[in-house]
Amino acid sequence: MANFDNKAFYALLRMALDPECRASLFPYRLNETEWEAIHTECLRQLMVGVAYRAICHLPKEQKPPMELIYQWASEVEVIKGQNKQLNSKSAHLTQLFTAHSRKTAVLKGPANARLYPDPYMRQAGDIDLWVEGGRDSVVALLGELDFALSDRCLRAQHHICLDPDENGIIVEVHHRPSSGNFNPFAKKRLLSYLEREILNLELAPEGFYVPSMKFALIMQLSHIQKHFFQDGIGLKQLVDYFILLRNSSPEDRNEVVSKLKTFGLYKSCGAVMWIMEYVFGLSSEKMLVKPDERRGKMMLAEINAGGNFGYNPQKKTSHFVTWLKRRYSSIRLITFAPMEAILHEIDYWKSFMCYMPLRIKYRRLSVRNV
Repeated sequence: MANFDNKAFYALLRMALDPECRASLFPYRLNETEWEAIHTECLRQLMVGVAYRAICHLPKEQKPPMELIYQWASEVEVIKGQNKQLNSKSAHLTQLFTAHSRKTAVLKGPANARLYPDPYMRQAGDIDLWVEGGRDSVVALLGELDFALSDRCLRAQHHICLDPDENGIIVEVHHRPSSGNFNPFAKKRLLSYLEREILNLELAPEGFYVPSMKFALIMQLSHIQKHFFQDGIGLKQLVDYFILLRNSSPEDRNEVVSKLKTFGLYKSCGAVMWIMEYVFGLSSEKMLVKPDERRGKMMLAEINAGGNFGYNPQKKTSHFVTWLKRRYSSIRLITFAPMEAILHEIDYWKSFMCYMPLRIKYRRLSVRNV
């Protein structure tokens, strides 16, 4: 990107995520073009609300032009409103399922946002809600509660994706935790652990339950690994992980470290730790493992190239071109982790053939939106 300074962008994020939001963390004076480039990158990486917190604390001489500040502020107000809606919806769903004697937990999203220096600065997404009972029982309960369930809703392996509500909020009801591991043996161990650990719930002040920090650290690292190999990740997911680490206890981190190799997450963890240090300045005592610079640079390059979940709004490409790029990316990631990359590609082609009837029916390479 022309006139874009990664170092200045990362410094702005470090300042924004600092509890005291110290201006000394951002020693730059940028011109209008450079600020426009950073704003564009914030939009691409879903960092608008995060970065704006830092901008509000910058000295006048370091701030962006007023016209851009006004635009930025209006975007942040939308984000704040969306976060409030997600919190309200999460609390409502918690009450609904609790009334039917079901344990629930909000995964990621609002559960992470509440730990940020400003709980409304995180870019709002959908709601991932775990509901106790297993697939058949959860599907039956959703039917009793008059949720519309189409074939598309029931397609995913670990969750039921509900249609957007009147505010456009999408809810994914998880009947089991999802795994980002493509090794069947490591995946089985990981899922077994997550299914036990998710029962250790805490009621958040916002009115919904959240899982333990140990669960969040392992599950979200698995989530990062999955999307890194599958369709790309963005800085939003890495900021979430930074926030989790900063709020974790030594006991939490020690248990997570003891599980990384058996769950097949060790190599990805090393890459994530390098990004935690290089981009966000995470202190060494909060690290899970030694930072892996080689793999970390590969992961950060993918993040910078792809934007949030590999989606770059500035580059409109066809499904076929995107598909080709992802197959090529899978080949390149063999140098990141050979076994994981090969197993991911095998898993992809098994899924591809499974959905072949739908692809033929709708004459589409992607079945995501059919």
